[in-house]
Amino acid sequence: MTTQVILLNGGSSSGKSGIARCLQAVLPDPWLVFGIDSLVDALPPGLQGADGGIEFAEDGGVEVGAGFRALEAAWMEGVAATARAGALIVVDDVFLGGAASQQRWRKALAGLDVLWVGVRCDAEVAAAREIARGDRTRGMAAAQAEVVHDGVSYDLEVDTTRTESLMCARTIAARVG
Repeated sequence: MTTQVILLNGGSSSGKSGIARCLQAVLPDPWLVFGIDSLVDALPPGLQGADGGIEFAEDGGVEVGAGFRALEAAWMEGVAATARAGALIVVDDVFLGGAASQQRWRKALAGLDVLWVGVRCDAEVAAAREIARGDRTRGMAAAQAEVVHDGVSYDLEVDTTRTESLMCARTIAARVG
């Protein structure tokens, strides 16, 4: 079967978005990118904080509530429906719940050919990127660097600690069938 979805999972500032853009450049067919950051940006103000939405703590911790989970589930189903309609998809996500997060995606993507990719980066390097970006709560990258991979199974893993996004994208592209 031909890969329909490439799902990138890694902590904040691990390099997922850069890899996703590079995949669009190196893969022969057009691929759409759907990222968790876009979902968060699309939330109404009432869900960007406590009370059931998503909250970013000053120490970099992230808490999600039932309201966020409901919209996330709808988003996942929409991404899956887009793939089922024939579009090729790259998903850029952060599995805050580790294996439970992957299971939610497995349910939404049932019947589709998915390439599961772990994007790793040493916590110190990701933390430096986080500071350079300036658009993330400090501490998020270090807090997420390992926990997002807990119990998650991958077809392929790449490490951006010392490898550029383009090289990681080429490694992933070589596995797309």
